Amino acid sequence: MKIDIFPKDPHDLYTTPLLQQTAYWSEVKSKLGFIPLAFEIEVREKDLHPSVSSSARIRDDILIFYRKISDSEAVCYSPYGPLLSPDEEKRGDYLESLSEGLREVLPKDVILIRFDLPWFDESEDMDIKSMEIMMNWGTVNHNIRHSFSDMLPSNTTFIDLSPSLDEIVMNMKNKTRYNIRLSQKRGVVVREGSEEDLPIFLSLYKETAQRNGIRNHSSSSFSSLFQTNEDDAVVKLLIAEREGESLAALFLSLSDDRASYLYGASSSLGREHMPTYALQMAAIREAKRNGAREYDMFGVAPEVEENHPLSGLSRFKLGFGGKRVKRMGCWDYALKKEEAERFFLEERGWQKYHN
Repeated sequence: MKIDIFPKDPHDLYTTPLLQQTAYWSEVKSKLGFIPLAFEIEVREKDLHPSVSSSARIRDDILIFYRKISDSEAVCYSPYGPLLSPDEEKRGDYLESLSEGLREVLPKDVILIRFDLPWFDESEDMDIKSMEIMMNWGTVNHNIRHSFSDMLPSNTTFIDLSPSLDEIVMNMKNKTRYNIRLSQKRGVVVREGSEEDLPIFLSLYKETAQRNGIRNHSSSSFSSLFQTNEDDAVVKLLIAEREGESLAALFLSLSDDRASYLYGASSSLGREHMPTYALQMAAIREAKRNGAREYDMFGVAPEVEENHPLSGLSRFKLGFGGKRVKRMGCWDYALKKEEAERFFLEERGWQKYHN
């Protein structure tokens, strides 16, 4: 498959519902030590979709983050990229051709490219080995492998925001609707915060991380959300309060016609007032007010794993009436195989340590 690839300024990235592929996100991550690289992609439509007879060329772009891992080596990571999706039987061919094209324009110390694919997974719970065989079917180098773990959520739930607000609420589970009404009766109110309110979120987030045994993100991961001049996406901080006490908060992102639940945190106190239900209802209202057509609640447990650590959170999110979807997750293409194999071994060690 022939793909033309041209470097471009991240500022000029196309508008997209995928926050992590926006100019906004490139600036956010650059403040955290990542180097954003953007590329224009041009490919024939019939190479992606063989049933199409048109020879028209399709253009899209991809945002990639470059980061050094040693004095002589670096890795590249594309969060939810590329958006441009071929037919299922052409996915491996496309990813290989894209990777080999990127090899020519990326810095020469890059040992692998990791794609956190936004494409929907149609393999119906196929095991990893079988997925790798399918992904490499028809490729030249047979060099595509599933990553040891995903970076961004591959399982999520989307709420359709096109119906009226009343219809959206009616599509929720009974318990969810009851808890939303209960939060209102208990006097929970939600307001939009600003950068000045970041300490409130950080305090709630620290408590949440300790309660659930998860790794704490640095405060700069959140402060950088307020410190960008790009306008192709926006992130809002919503805070649920009762009688002047902050009980829960979340970051809501808005990019193109999609809203996403980016980060959330809550206090162990006041949970009987259902502040997280009030918070999500406010997020849905705010998303609709800003023209979003869907709300990505950003991460649920795999459907087949009832005892997954996210099972409780998944029941909460699915109560709002969304549709469960599964993305393909992270896939690696090694540009330097020996160096990449060493990286994979070290990465497995890091994962075991953090787990």
